[in-house]
Amino acid sequence: MKRIATAVWTGSGKDGKGHLTSQSGILNKTQYSYHSRFEEGPGTNPEELIAAAHAGCFNMKLSFVLGNSGFTPESLETTCTITLGDGVITSSELVLKANVPGISKEVFEKSIEDAKANCPISRLYNTTITLDASLA
Repeated sequence: MKRIATAVWTGSGKDGKGHLTSQSGILNKTQYSYHSRFEEGPGTNPEELIAAAHAGCFNMKLSFVLGNSGFTPESLETTCTITLGDGVITSSELVLKANVPGISKEVFEKSIEDAKANCPISRLYNTTITLDASLA
């Protein structure tokens, strides 16, 4: 499987601007710039997209791990915060709120650690990944 996205940039690093388009079309000339990355300007930025990718990947992997243990989650809500400092992504912080009927705390803990370590996005990172999970 391969997925494709294209980034176009014009101008200098600080004053330029760009747009992102993804194979699926969900991103279609979506604006990004210095202002959307380092300030609060309109548009997206790479770190926001990485955060969405990590949260989504983690949830999907966790759903598979839980399924292999005989559980179907009612809901998995994960927020991911990516921290960028000195030109390096220094951490990815996952916060999970899960509703998994009938699961024991032990099986839940084992499952979330498996998903954290083995989702493809986690495996891609060379940074600290933290996980704060709560079970409803």
